[in-house]
Amino acid sequence: MTSKWEIAQLPWLPVAPKDFRKICQALRHETGPWGETVVDLAGYRLGADQLVTLSNTILQLYKTNPTGGAPLSEFRLGILGNSTLNLIASAIVGSSARVGLRVEVLQASYDQVMQEALNPQSVLNLSTLDAILLALDFRALPFETGAFGDPSRQEASVDRAMEYVRAVRAGLAQGHGSPIIFQTLSPPPEPAFGSLDASMPGSSLAMLRAFNARLREWVAEGSDYLLDVEALADAVGTINWHDPVQWNLYKLPFAQQMVPLYASRVASLLGAIRGKSRKCLVLDLDNTLWGGVIGDDGLEGIVLGQGNGVGEAFLEIQRTALMLRSRGIVLAICSKNTEQVAREPFRNHPEMLIKEEHVAVFVANWEDKASNIEEIARLLNIGIDAIVFLDDNPFERQQVRKALPSVAIPELPDDPAYFTRALLWGGYFEAIHFTNEDALRANQYQQNNRREMLNSSSRDVGEYLRTLSMEISFKRFDKLGRARIAQLINKTNQFNLTTRRYTEAEVEKIENSAEYFTMQVRLKDNLGDHGMVSVVMCRIGDSYWEIDTWLMSCRVLGRFVEQAVLNEVVDCAVRAGVAELRGRYIPTGKNQMVADMYPRLGFQLVGESGDGSSEWRLDCATFKAFTVPISRAQNG
Repeated sequence: MTSKWEIAQLPWLPVAPKDFRKICQALRHETGPWGETVVDLAGYRLGADQLVTLSNTILQLYKTNPTGGAPLSEFRLGILGNSTLNLIASAIVGSSARVGLRVEVLQASYDQVMQEALNPQSVLNLSTLDAILLALDFRALPFETGAFGDPSRQEASVDRAMEYVRAVRAGLAQGHGSPIIFQTLSPPPEPAFGSLDASMPGSSLAMLRAFNARLREWVAEGSDYLLDVEALADAVGTINWHDPVQWNLYKLPFAQQMVPLYASRVASLLGAIRGKSRKCLVLDLDNTLWGGVIGDDGLEGIVLGQGNGVGEAFLEIQRTALMLRSRGIVLAICSKNTEQVAREPFRNHPEMLIKEEHVAVFVANWEDKASNIEEIARLLNIGIDAIVFLDDNPFERQQVRKALPSVAIPELPDDPAYFTRALLWGGYFEAIHFTNEDALRANQYQQNNRREMLNSSSRDVGEYLRTLSMEISFKRFDKLGRARIAQLINKTNQFNLTTRRYTEAEVEKIENSAEYFTMQVRLKDNLGDHGMVSVVMCRIGDSYWEIDTWLMSCRVLGRFVEQAVLNEVVDCAVRAGVAELRGRYIPTGKNQMVADMYPRLGFQLVGESGDGSSEWRLDCATFKAFTVPISRAQNG
């Protein structure tokens, strides 16, 4: 059974219903809400043809019933490449619904890469796009062939290829400046020197690896994104990735059976750009973190540890969970168990790698798991759609899937040796950047949970907040904070007054613009450092500032941070000679918590619109600063 677990088939997704096509055809006539149904359909294991069917369904629905697509959010993607991309474009549309995106694809002419890039009137340069996928393979770039054994000629060839890529980037920058998704290149599998190929300068393998290293470094220095096709092809085997027959006949850049895998990876990347990557891994215990049932088998009877194939598989699952935690993913436990019994391996088993201090929320009882996962989300103050649930039991997976469809739940094979592969290949934790604050996030959530426990035991909230010795700091946008600022803008949904999204490249432009006042806010207390918790952007008018974006991490709700932020914004505005702040509340499905924030902070209503949005103003001259239990950091 495990030999059939091949990543090209997306086995971490449940098998699609046999009448999938009929379901799609019936859905096309839907006159009411259709977005959630599309997300559910995209969550199945779909082949290339099924993805085209779903893509056509989405396009038809949006054409005839454009208001029914919630909770899908729009993403406009340009695609430019040297091969046939129609099938790939459709597969991306279908796959992206899986991460909550309705992707509109704008495709450039076939094999007109440089012409499209350099022409200011090209379809891509004239369009406002959220990103452009530069879908090149090794055939597109001017690599020299046959110059074996000469490192200098290989370097010169790589230089020319990089110049080509830079020229394409510069050409596309003359349009709306959309960020680019650059692809690494998968070398062809045919070796010129056998085992010497990788170390022979001028070989395709050596040259393309050198180019990929240069490309990765260059992209990391800017505000664009990287799609690592080389790693993707290596995972399935380059001899499976490249199909010379399909290239010769149809100019497909890789084998057709790899289209769902490629589209899935693109969709995960687009989701990460939109801030939709998951942030919490909820783990079952029995037969998920160890073999056996702790309540029946006892501490000595569970299977975990070195010297046993099954026990080592469970160790690897725990290592993977801790690895994810080290990059900022919060760990929680959800088990049908007596709590004291469930905690015993964490405390007393010598081979247990995950300890209680690694777990932000530990829930073990006999309630249904969907209800417990909702409680975990509440305690962590995160959305249900931020959670991945790992459970070996297909009954539990199905129960949670039906009750909480926005929870990501990978299908698991019978052999636990493949659990880690299923979890990581699902793309749930796709990253476009990794910041110092990402590394601290898991600890921050645990510290926050500890704060809430202290708060719940305190009778005086004000006294409790004063005991935290909170310190706040304010800075303008800068290069060091840019990635985190863009990350917050794209993933913060609840405490977000307008939910406007900006890419890192757009944040950089705003950072350097005289037309904006910007502010990044950080908070720490005696239990830990929250890092960056709030972002404010104001458009500068003649005598007023208009709040374009104001968001805050829900981890610091109830701590008077919004009052401290407003105090600072008004102070800066007054010093700049500004008489008035203007703000707008735009309601979404998730930001109801800030519907009353402007009046609560002293803003006056200016007007309301039929869509529920409202306009507000604050007179800076009459504003009285709030008294807050937060001190200003000496360096902030």
